[in-house]
Amino acid sequence: MTARIKGQFTGWHMTVILVVFFGIVMTVNFTMARMAIGTFGGTVVDNSYVASQNYNRWLDAAERQDRLGWTVHATLTQDRFVIINISKSKALVTGVTAVADAIHPLGRASDIPLQFRAMPDGRLKSMVALPEGRWTIQVSLRQNADIYKFVEQFQ
Repeated sequence: MTARIKGQFTGWHMTVILVVFFGIVMTVNFTMARMAIGTFGGTVVDNSYVASQNYNRWLDAAERQDRLGWTVHATLTQDRFVIINISKSKALVTGVTAVADAIHPLGRASDIPLQFRAMPDGRLKSMVALPEGRWTIQVSLRQNADIYKFVEQFQ
């Protein structure tokens, strides 16, 4: 019979260390996975094949948009109305209409359709204020046959 030396490292010590280590790793992994699944609002593209068929059309639309030469700047006022300023060669572009959708980035609130009206200075102002929180707006601007689309995030 062998005598046990006080403070000797045994197989039980190693077992406890491994169980605690992997318990912590698994707890962190499951927690992070649960958080990721709970905050992901959906897919970027529902059907990759269909998206790939439209890819060249999207590139052509982006090139036409770039040729417009518009500089677009969207801001949020203190009372949470969206203001859009559209210029070309530092001159204000007028006669532009805009529609937008305000989307909560985590999908926790319903989308809000936004319509805009022209202000006396030519800028566009949303007719509805955004609720508190983080919002992504997807805007489509139109002047005759010209279309300009952009996305802006507000907090």
